[in-house]
Amino acid sequence: MDLRGGMHLVLQADTDKLIESDIDRLIESLRSKLQEDEIEIENIARTSDNQMILNAAISSDQLKKIIAASEYSNLKIQNSKQEENLLTVYMGFAPEFITYLRDSATDQALETIRNRIDQFGVAEPEVRKQGEGRILIQLPGVTDPEGAKALIGRTAQLEFKLLDETVDPNGPIPEGREVLYQTNVDSKTGQTTKIPMVLKKIAVLTGTHLKGARVALDKQHNTPHVAIEFDSIGARIFEGITGANIHKRLAIVLDNNIYSAPVIQDRIAGGQATITGHFTTEEATLLAIALRSGALPVPVKIIEERTVGPSLGTDSIRQGIMSILISGILLTIFLCIYYRGSGVIATIALLLDLLFIAGALALLQATLTLPGIAGIILTLGMAIDANILIFERIREELRLGKTPRAAVESGFGRATITILDANITTLIAAAILFQFGTGPIKGFAVTLSLGILASMFTAIIISRYIFDWFLVGKKVEKLSI
Repeated sequence: MDLRGGMHLVLQADTDKLIESDIDRLIESLRSKLQEDEIEIENIARTSDNQMILNAAISSDQLKKIIAASEYSNLKIQNSKQEENLLTVYMGFAPEFITYLRDSATDQALETIRNRIDQFGVAEPEVRKQGEGRILIQLPGVTDPEGAKALIGRTAQLEFKLLDETVDPNGPIPEGREVLYQTNVDSKTGQTTKIPMVLKKIAVLTGTHLKGARVALDKQHNTPHVAIEFDSIGARIFEGITGANIHKRLAIVLDNNIYSAPVIQDRIAGGQATITGHFTTEEATLLAIALRSGALPVPVKIIEERTVGPSLGTDSIRQGIMSILISGILLTIFLCIYYRGSGVIATIALLLDLLFIAGALALLQATLTLPGIAGIILTLGMAIDANILIFERIREELRLGKTPRAAVESGFGRATITILDANITTLIAAAILFQFGTGPIKGFAVTLSLGILASMFTAIIISRYIFDWFLVGKKVEKLSI
């Protein structure tokens, strides 16, 4: 963000929707259980404060036994009233369980968004929690902000639901049914029409068992669609559903929109299906990414959006490069004064070190951040440290009366183990920073790791090669060190 500009977003997770959906799911499950036990239900519904009200011909003890089952164990009876054979009960989740649901939904949303952004191709994004139910996102160098926002905010809840064609969508809708719409676009006029369809509320299969999603082209019409594949459990469920509902229509529903509702012609084995629609290639790609990364557990909305302009990036780049140049010049002056001719060799190794780091960053297509520049500057100091260790060892050998060539060989030999030991421990620390750090920390870890590897190579191999070029086969009586 500092160097390239980009997007700064703060999202609010609508965790109330999760409470609503969980209560609705338990209502449907409890209704089926009571009907199975032939208990007359007068009313069962969700209240405005996300609780459940039940009026049924059941005793309080019977109900307590039913909700003691694991599926309903998080429901707590708030109050109840018995009037003859009719029991009226208000039930809801305990406050601590609601807190747990909200926190886990926010954490899951954060991980899902991070996975989507990683597949979207943003280098070193920052995604983290900020306050209760909020997620901070920083996307450096994003060139398609609208596409990024569409991808981040998409719920991507994939469901397969059977159609109930015995019910008129314009008439009264019975319990356990819902009306959703399929949008069709006329290819000639571009006019859109919405077709209502009555679906069974309970999904026969969801995207939980999705194994993969990719963009494919229809060979007949050359239009993009999304090919999906289920895991072994999902494939078995899908085969069972299609086998038991031949000649019935199965709707593919994404975020409460019907994408297609084909007639099941035969049992479908192998766990593969397609989502067709009037997609552009970009829309199909974003949909495939959203499905691969998993569904958001709750809807999210953007409550803050800022764009970092290129002027900040230009200033930061100029200042960062200036800091590298100043530190490099000061180090060069010190080396040349203190170590004379050998300092010039260390300076050459230092320049090669910078060149190798830049080349590795370009090869890996890594993003250079301000912490990354800090890692490069730290690397310069560590590279000089390696050369100083070698030079001081050489000086010790010269004081013992050894020849320049013997002193160089002994100095490099004795200093190499120390250099390796010090740099490998730092490399381990950098690897841990990269694994567990966020975007800026990862940028620092990347340049630090590359710098360590480059400095060890230049100090131990390149510097030694230059010394040998001056000494081997030549009569050098005094070494400039």
